[in-house]
Amino acid sequence: MNARADDLDAIVRGDHADPFAVLGVHEVGNGLEVRTFMPGARSVEVIDGRTGKKAATLARIRDEGLFAGRLSRQFPYRFRVDWDGVTVELDDPYRFPPILGEVDAHLLAEGNHLDSYRKLGAHPAIVDGVAGTTFAVWAPNARRVSVVGDFNQWDGRRNPMRMRRECGVWEIFVPGIRPGERYKFDILGVGGHQLPLKADPFAFRTETPPQTASIVHVPEQRAWTDDRWMTARAAANRYDAPISIYEVNLGSWRRVAGEGNRFLTYRELAETLVPYVREMNFTHVELMPVTEYPFGGSWGYQPTGMFAPTGRFGGPEDFHA
Repeated sequence: MNARADDLDAIVRGDHADPFAVLGVHEVGNGLEVRTFMPGARSVEVIDGRTGKKAATLARIRDEGLFAGRLSRQFPYRFRVDWDGVTVELDDPYRFPPILGEVDAHLLAEGNHLDSYRKLGAHPAIVDGVAGTTFAVWAPNARRVSVVGDFNQWDGRRNPMRMRRECGVWEIFVPGIRPGERYKFDILGVGGHQLPLKADPFAFRTETPPQTASIVHVPEQRAWTDDRWMTARAAANRYDAPISIYEVNLGSWRRVAGEGNRFLTYRELAETLVPYVREMNFTHVELMPVTEYPFGGSWGYQPTGMFAPTGRFGGPEDFHA
């Protein structure tokens, strides 16, 4: 076992700043060693991802659940894990390459990445033939950042991320994570102190307040058919065209009294608010902020998710339907 004891201890504690330097496969002397941290696992085997055959049984090197063992060669491997009699097979996040390319990292470091929402946040992807989700968040002063969710018992020790020091972004590809999974970021500050769990500022979807988790989501690729309306809108928006704006907060404009005074949904608002505005002879509607916000009394002026319409009135597909 050639990994330093203090590195292994830091992995177990959940405060290692460079987990990819310890976990996964690494050259040791004239051979290879694979390491994984599986708290609560009874045993861990390495299997060939192509054939399903067992390649090695890993030894427990820390009581907390750190396992390691020798491999004879490099190959696309998986783990077969015994969780108290329940056996599952899963891919190792620490065998996959970095997410950000050099150009993306450079532009993010400059602050000039015009499509940062395509790289930061959570994005379902297939990497080396394996389905999962990439996670990336900018936290240049953090000591350690992990992605947590139901998929890892909200345990910040299990999926610590890779620090891209050239741009201050932490990133990881977690196999098996699909749309609909809840997640947050678990962060240790520069001094090693635990911060409150953080929602993803680049999330495309969030839980409905007062719940605050981010949700892995793939925006719908909608085929718009409003070319004629867009052409007419250009004339209505001329600087010399008449204008009368109706400003509205969706949560307070109208409620459904017979159903617990609930909010109208986005779809219900489209069917009722638009005809009302036209009847009142307004030319434009100005929505008070609809990006996600935690405190209802702020009416949206304290946003926490600039890429997610608030879940108070429905999901993202409802918003643009």
